[in-house]
Amino acid sequence: MMRPVLFLSALAVASSVCAQRHLEVGVSGGVTHYYGDLGNIDGPVQWNSARPGMTISFRDFLNNKKRYVTRSLTTEARLSWFRIGYDETAAIKNTEVQDLKNYKRGLSFRNDLIGASGHLVLNAYREPFTPLFQQRFFMYFHIGVGVYHGRPKADLFRGEQDPANKYYFWEDGTIRDAPRKTPGATIVQRDGKYETDLYGWLTEGGVGAGDPSRTERFSPWHVGVPMGAGLRVMVNRKVSVGLEYCYLMFLTDMLDDVSDRYATYDEIDATYVDARDQDLARYISDPTGWGTVGQVDLRTSPRGNPALLDSFSYFSLEVSYKFKRSPARRSYMSL
Repeated sequence: MMRPVLFLSALAVASSVCAQRHLEVGVSGGVTHYYGDLGNIDGPVQWNSARPGMTISFRDFLNNKKRYVTRSLTTEARLSWFRIGYDETAAIKNTEVQDLKNYKRGLSFRNDLIGASGHLVLNAYREPFTPLFQQRFFMYFHIGVGVYHGRPKADLFRGEQDPANKYYFWEDGTIRDAPRKTPGATIVQRDGKYETDLYGWLTEGGVGAGDPSRTERFSPWHVGVPMGAGLRVMVNRKVSVGLEYCYLMFLTDMLDDVSDRYATYDEIDATYVDARDQDLARYISDPTGWGTVGQVDLRTSPRGNPALLDSFSYFSLEVSYKFKRSPARRSYMSL
């Protein structure tokens, strides 16, 4: 029974591809802005969270029986790479260290999300039989769903993960090689290597905390809902340039590995038998040492807001090219 079904499915896909007249491919580059539990700016946008992103879009790949030059309602598929991140210990121009809202919490992350998504697109023009290059420019809107893979990481060591390589954050905003108030401590710079996989350590308490078999409690696969709008200008019959703003809302609060409360020292000690790993886990969960006292406490236990799902925006410039396919014999499947 399966062979006829697979044959008919393959035939339907082939007929759809053969019946189309165009395939448009667009490549975009732009900037992401992260929205989540980390931040030092009182406002809706953390401007210092800007990171790069890139997408490849495929449009007009579905069957076009009526041979419209273009359609108002269509679909597209995208392959994406987005880098998001934030560092609460990073300096902000014209802002004193003591004025950074979350400097003492001092959390940071970087997450490279690679994924694929499908979008329903509404092209805002009136005449489907009028070529787009004659209309010159038009707006469009899209909404879709996508799956993305990404593991948040942090730069917390000078070199390998070792207690001797930890960074120490001082009240004056400097990073040094020894604990606060240590005479002769040297100011150091971060090496820029995000060596610490935050999903691989117990950073937060709650379900599964204290269980040695569940040190990694979160999946690196994330479901997101992209939605956006843009303006596309037709340079000629085949080439177009577009500006787009896209907002990606996720169904998780763990893109940044910050959601609930700090892991208590008892939970960490129960998870890791080795004293070295216990020391590393306490530091990775609370890099500055100001975040928690190690037990459930009204003032220091909260680490994030589990009711606030993570999201980010992507503002981009795209260049696309429309490939024209050769006429093909109509398939019986498209009659």
